[in-house]
Amino acid sequence: MTDTMTTDSAASSPLLDVRDLHVAFGQHEVVRGVSLQVAAGQKVALVGESGSGKTVAALSLLRLLPQARLAGSVRLEGEELLQASERRLRALRGDAVAYVFQEPMTALNPLVPVGEQIAEALRAKRGLPPAQAWARAEQALAQVGIDDPARRARQYPHQLSGGQRQRVMIALALALQPRLLVADEPTTALDAHLRVQILELLGQLQRQLGLAVLLITHDLPLVQRFADHVVVMQGGRVVESGPVEQVLTRPQQPYTQRLLASRPVRDGQRLRAPQPDDAVVLTLQQVSVAYPIPVPGWRGWLRRGRFEALRQVCTELRRGRTLAVLGESGSGKTTLALAALGLQPAQGRIEVAGQAWRGDARDRALRRQIQVVFQDPYSSLSPRLTLEQIVGEGLRVHAPQMTPPQRRQRVLQALREVGLLPADLSPAQIPAWLQRYPHAFSGGQRQRIAIARALVVEPSVLVLDEPTSALDVTVQQQVLQLLLRLQREKGLAYLLITHDVGVVWALAHDVLVLRQGQVAEAGPAQQVLTTPEHPYTRALLASSGLALTQTALQGHGM
Repeated sequence: MTDTMTTDSAASSPLLDVRDLHVAFGQHEVVRGVSLQVAAGQKVALVGESGSGKTVAALSLLRLLPQARLAGSVRLEGEELLQASERRLRALRGDAVAYVFQEPMTALNPLVPVGEQIAEALRAKRGLPPAQAWARAEQALAQVGIDDPARRARQYPHQLSGGQRQRVMIALALALQPRLLVADEPTTALDAHLRVQILELLGQLQRQLGLAVLLITHDLPLVQRFADHVVVMQGGRVVESGPVEQVLTRPQQPYTQRLLASRPVRDGQRLRAPQPDDAVVLTLQQVSVAYPIPVPGWRGWLRRGRFEALRQVCTELRRGRTLAVLGESGSGKTTLALAALGLQPAQGRIEVAGQAWRGDARDRALRRQIQVVFQDPYSSLSPRLTLEQIVGEGLRVHAPQMTPPQRRQRVLQALREVGLLPADLSPAQIPAWLQRYPHAFSGGQRQRIAIARALVVEPSVLVLDEPTSALDVTVQQQVLQLLLRLQREKGLAYLLITHDVGVVWALAHDVLVLRQGQVAEAGPAQQVLTTPEHPYTRALLASSGLALTQTALQGHGM
C-alpha cells in the first residue's frame, strides 16, 4: 500500500512532497509507488530491511542514480525535481538538500584534510575567498562538537575516530545551511554511546537551524528516540506510516510487527546451559598491550611515547560458553581480540586450549583451535574467490593431507551446518552452487559463509567481532539463532566483541566490561546487565536503551 502522512503542517505546505515514486534499473523495478511528505522542521524516518528500497528512494530525490529510470513526482517547496535540468539539480544539491552517508571513511576523501573538504564546498557553492572559507569550515566543525577544530581541520579522515568522522560528515552537509538533511544510516557503525551523541547532535542542530531530517535506517530503537514520523518500506513499497509512537507501539501490518519482533531477546531454552565438566579453552592472565606513539615537538625526534591499550586484563572462557567483551570505541575490545588470536604482541600469558602463543611457526597448530568471524561480511570475503575456495581455504593450511574430494565434502558439511546449502539442491547442481562468488549472496548469507569458513577447521573457540552490526534486524536475529544452535550442538566457546548490548543480552553467559583498556566490571551476564555496579556500565546500558529487570528476565525464561 502507499500512504501519505497527514500532519497539519505537512498537509498545508510540505517541504518535500513525494508522490507515487517509481525507480527501475532496466526491467527491474526497485521502488514502487512510494509516497511520503516531510514538513519544514520535521524528523521523518524511512525504515526497512536491506533491499527494501529505502536508500534508492532517498538517492532518487535529487536524481543521484544516473542509470535509474524514474517516474512519479518529487517536489521540493513546490518545485518539481524529476523534470528539473541537471544545472538546476547541481544548484540544489548541498544547498537545499544535503546528504550524510553511512560510512564516512568511504564518503570522505582520504587524501584531503577534512577542513579543506568543507572549505572546498564553500568556495564552489558560495564563492567565498579561501581564508573566509577556511574560517567557516572551522566554525562548522566547532558547531558539530569537534574538539580543537583548528587542529582537527588539518587532519585527514584516518586520523580521526569513527564518531569524529561522522561529525565531520554532518559538518560538511550543514556548512551550506540546507533546508533538508537526508541521513542514510548515520550511526550504524558506531557504539551505543556515540550513537546517542550523534542523535542528540542531529536533534540539537535540527532545532537550532529549523532543519527537516529524513533519516534512513533499520534501527528501530534509534527511530523511537529520534523521529516524529516513520515510513516503513518492504519490497520497494510503503506498507505502513504514521506517528512514531503509533506505528512502533501499535503496528498494523505483519511486516512492521515482524521487524519489531526481531529485536534480540534472551531465550533461556536456546542458551546452552553450562556443564560441570566444561574445560577452560581460553585464558588471559595479566594481559597488557602498549603501542608506541609519536611525542609532539622536538622531543619526538629522540623518543617515542607509549599508549596502553590494555592493562592487566584477566579472564577465562570455558567450553560451550560465551564471554562478551563490552565497551565503547577505544576501550580496548579489538586489541583484546587480536591478542587472543595471537595477532598482537602482548605482555602476560594467553593460553588457547591449554597452550600459550609462542610467536613462531609452532603456533600454526594452535591457530586451528581459535578462528574469527569479522564484522563486515562484505569486506571480509575475497571477491575473487568462489564459495568453495573461501570455505575450504583453512583446510589447505591446516589439513594439507586431505584430497580435493575430501575437502569438498568437509566444505559441504560446513555449509549444511550454517544453513547455506539449499535442501532442494540436487547433486548435479552442487558444483555450480560452490562456484558462486560473494557478490551473488545477500548480507546474511555472506555472514553464514564467514561462519562456515571458521567452522570448517573444527575450532574450539570462535572470536566474533561485531558479527551482526552490519546486518538488518531480521537477518541479525537469524544469525544469532544460528550461533546459539551451533554452540549447543558443538560446544563452541565464543569470545564476543561488541558494543551492542542487545546482542550481549541474547548470546552471552558472562560479560567483561572494558573502559580505557581496563576491566571496569565482570561477571555473569544476568548480573552485569540487570544490576550493574560500575557507573560506566550503567551509562552503557542507558545509552543502548536497554533497561532490564528481574521481571523481564522471568519473561525471557531466565
